[in-house]
Amino acid sequence: MSTLLEHGRTHDCGSLRAADVGATVVLFGWVHRRRDLGARIFVQLRDRFGITQVVFGKDLDAGAYEAATGLRGEFCVAVQGTVVARGDNTNAAMATGEVEVNATALQVFSPADILPFNVADDDKLDASEALRLKHRYLDLRRPSLQKNFVLRSRLATLTRITLAEQGFLELETPYMVKYTPGGARNFLVPSRLNPGMFYALAESPQIFKQLFMVAGMDKYFQICRCFRDEDLRNDRQPEFTQIDVEISFATPERVFAPIERLIRRAWSEILGVALPDPFPRMTWAEAMNRFGSDKPDLRFGLEFVDITDLAHKSGAKIFEAAGLVKAIVVPAAHAEPLSRGRIDKLTELVKKRESGGAKGLAWAKVQEGGSWSSPLTKAISAEFQAEISARVGAEPGSVILVVADEPHTVHAALNALRLELRDSLDLVKHSSSDPWRFLWVTDFPLFEKSERGYVSAHHPFTSPRLDQIPLLDSDPSQVLAQAYDLVLNGNEVGGGSIRIHQSDVQAKIFQVLGLSEAQIQQKFGFLLDAFRYGPPPHGGIALGLDRLSMLMCGAQSLRDVIAFPKTQKGTDLMTGCPSGADDAQLAELYIRHRDLPATPES
Repeated sequence: MSTLLEHGRTHDCGSLRAADVGATVVLFGWVHRRRDLGARIFVQLRDRFGITQVVFGKDLDAGAYEAATGLRGEFCVAVQGTVVARGDNTNAAMATGEVEVNATALQVFSPADILPFNVADDDKLDASEALRLKHRYLDLRRPSLQKNFVLRSRLATLTRITLAEQGFLELETPYMVKYTPGGARNFLVPSRLNPGMFYALAESPQIFKQLFMVAGMDKYFQICRCFRDEDLRNDRQPEFTQIDVEISFATPERVFAPIERLIRRAWSEILGVALPDPFPRMTWAEAMNRFGSDKPDLRFGLEFVDITDLAHKSGAKIFEAAGLVKAIVVPAAHAEPLSRGRIDKLTELVKKRESGGAKGLAWAKVQEGGSWSSPLTKAISAEFQAEISARVGAEPGSVILVVADEPHTVHAALNALRLELRDSLDLVKHSSSDPWRFLWVTDFPLFEKSERGYVSAHHPFTSPRLDQIPLLDSDPSQVLAQAYDLVLNGNEVGGGSIRIHQSDVQAKIFQVLGLSEAQIQQKFGFLLDAFRYGPPPHGGIALGLDRLSMLMCGAQSLRDVIAFPKTQKGTDLMTGCPSGADDAQLAELYIRHRDLPATPES
């Protein structure tokens, strides 16, 4: 007699419908739930496609019924039986709820011990994340996580299909690359065959994809793993995946077009959402001026309004020395929760260093008739109160919130304030009819100032705007880059640029960055050598596959869309990684243990 495994399953656990009534079927899966009512045993059988109810009874098959008495949650089994209609007992909450299977055979592939947490009650999960990560193979059985990975897989498949249809070649680049100090911290890999030498795990394929353009590949893409040894949080992992793209003879618009086509197709086919064509554009300067952020969330209002001129003339001393004074207005419909105590907490928020370090937060509640309720009323006349209210668009019941300081501080503080109000007042839910707001942010500064001088805002191969190349000699701080980010709902989901391919422009960039000839050769010599042989103009972008998947799923953490993630300390609780190495292994790599610094007593 053949086993059910040899027979093979006829359907998955999510596919049976009323049209299948009368069919003999074989299902494979896990026991999701089990109810023993004496004469009948009801089992919900689950696989990644869905759940089907299976009924065991002595009158249906005594042997199968007897075997079912020993079933427990997460046993892996096969069931054979006949599809019957559930009639008045239809379960509308299940896709298969119109039918059930009367079992005539049961085969237990493997039993299961009592689980450390219940994967069946997905909506009532109370296990800690540490426990779930330790048993990640069980955590991944949860239907909510499985849906995430089905979506991620579909996104990757659509990426390959859509880019291949547009003439892109899928090409691979090395994981182990030359170590170049500076930029993101690299993971180092010692070389056994080259004592004392190290590889670095690639933080991105940047240089190699540019070399593909030199090689005449024209259009490249790769879904690639990248590695960065940096401090972690919900949206960072030490190893992550990006959709990497490079195009010869590129302009920004020629980069935008295939990416928008990919995103629109993914949102349409996976989420059933139609996105605009084309996506809106906004310069970095405009984004900072209106929202104080280079990745603005456009799903709600609270745009900044410049009131510097009115504030300086108002007579209020707190505004006199401020380089910039800007306000945001919380509309009356959402302003009721902003009590004096709540505003005091918002004041503490904008004072925090990580929120800009503003000196304080001025505020005013607009009363009926237009007068203010505010500590500022003693210093600002009714006339200026009315002018400021008119400038910012405040009406009775609105709350005006003002920060006065240097521009960078004002923008950082108001951005932190705006995002806090978005979440605490649930403004996205109340204000937005469009849940997916994509935006291209363009024309970033080419350089940033540091204690050591100028540093590249992106990387040193980012092309300046061609009309601003003369400024590299006279005022590098004013030079804008041919760089662009793709932003979704306040999250950067991609970034790229047009690259420099002219040797004289590249030399000027290195000069501004203060790199010596020796440093240039050490870090980038092989790329510059390649650029001596007719490189085409080129540019590209990298999209975060993990982050796109997270946002599409509505997940709160990248760990919900990465199959085997690390914790915020970079550890794998399931495998116990990272782990030590014995002296013999280290000796092969010409490495030896060094005593760790003593830990101070608590």
